Amino acid sequence: MSETLASPRPRGGRPRNRRGRPLDGWLIIDKPQGLTSTDVVNRVRRAFDAQKAGHGGTLDPLATGVLPVAFGAATKTVPYVQDGTKLYRFTLRMGQARDTDDADGQITSESPNRPTDATLIAALRPFVGHILQVPPAYSAIKVAGERAYDLARSGRPPDLPPRSARVDRFTLVARPDADHAEFEVQSGKGVYMRSLARDLALACGTVGHIAVLRRLRVGPFTLDHAVTQETWHHITPEARPGAAQLLPPHAALADLPAISVSEAEAARLAQGQTLPLASLLPHLPAVPLGDGPVRAMSGQRLAALCRVQDGGLHPERVL
Repeated sequence: MSETLASPRPRGGRPRNRRGRPLDGWLIIDKPQGLTSTDVVNRVRRAFDAQKAGHGGTLDPLATGVLPVAFGAATKTVPYVQDGTKLYRFTLRMGQARDTDDADGQITSESPNRPTDATLIAALRPFVGHILQVPPAYSAIKVAGERAYDLARSGRPPDLPPRSARVDRFTLVARPDADHAEFEVQSGKGVYMRSLARDLALACGTVGHIAVLRRLRVGPFTLDHAVTQETWHHITPEARPGAAQLLPPHAALADLPAISVSEAEAARLAQGQTLPLASLLPHLPAVPLGDGPVRAMSGQRLAALCRVQDGGLHPERVL
């Protein structure tokens, strides 16, 4: 069934007037260290004087790298970006455990053990594939209505249960010195790099935390799309960027398989109707469709996001 969105109305029945400009699209930020993802969204929204903005995946204040910021209609595609593949590079500092599992926290224990490259590489195998992972105590997970990081900061760190996670690739890429090792990780949604670093150190007979964390990719967005930190520092209300700098809303869906439909078929999808796959056989992509979302494309126009089920193309969201 296709999705329709209604504008909220205040008492009295009159439409609410949003402040700012109605912009639609994505701006990919190379997030600097020390800011939260919300800080970035708020600053960029003010810089663009935009009515509506959100982001496509949280980065810790310590972390840098790809932070996709969505404006207007692009916010409808945020879940698809968050579900996309992520690529990270992090530096593990061995010999020190910290309460936040990164360099921003307080040291809680130390170890003199420094594993060799061979030990690190051998220990990576159990962390690849579908794994169970205990999130960091300092995370945004809610426990009885409270954020885990709020409980931890008040001296009541929660005992979080393990969660399922998917890690596609976990590779040792550099060993600058005995205390540090650099890794690259490709993963699915909701994988905590801080937990990977902590648990890998423990598996190697030591303790550790993340010293440096950089995100290289979120779904279809990479650092090649990103506004550099030099440009970031010049985004101000006085030097307001224009909409020409934005990627279109459907850029977030570039990783999804595409099926070509005619204008008439696109109109049927827009009305919530299912198209039989038999009529679309000449236009199906070569890759297996699986049970994930697919794009229905009418020429260069995104007609709808759909799922293939029971021999039909079912519209889920019409943009």
